[in-house]
Amino acid sequence: MAKQLVGQAKFQVPGGQATPAPPVGTSLGKFGVNLGQFVQAFNDRTKEYAGTPIPVIVSVYNDRSFDFVTKSPPAASLLKQTAGIAKGSGVPHKDKVASVSRAQCQEIAEKKMADLNARDIEHAIRMIEGTARSMGIDVVG
Repeated sequence: MAKQLVGQAKFQVPGGQATPAPPVGTSLGKFGVNLGQFVQAFNDRTKEYAGTPIPVIVSVYNDRSFDFVTKSPPAASLLKQTAGIAKGSGVPHKDKVASVSRAQCQEIAEKKMADLNARDIEHAIRMIEGTARSMGIDVVG
């Protein structure tokens, strides 16, 4: 008999640092998933991201087995790393907290291209630039 999908859970966890505590435990505990097994598999797959938040979608089946898909880190967190800031501006259109170049936006867009609904790389770069502007980061060049 084929496995039946019982449910899905979506959450963000720092790469390589998942624990059975929330948000992992609260999201997957209701499905009866072995949390230790998930945490081990997730940490092994995301150890190169070391602390960057990683969105994950976990599919749980009727025999309590699971599989999961990791997405690329959010554009905002990649922009914060690139600009070297802790957080964006509270008043983004008045107070600018940092600046990034268009080439840096292109690198971020290339990393995220699989998860963006952009038709080409130029469109993806413009999406990243829009995220930067909404965080109070100037895009130069």
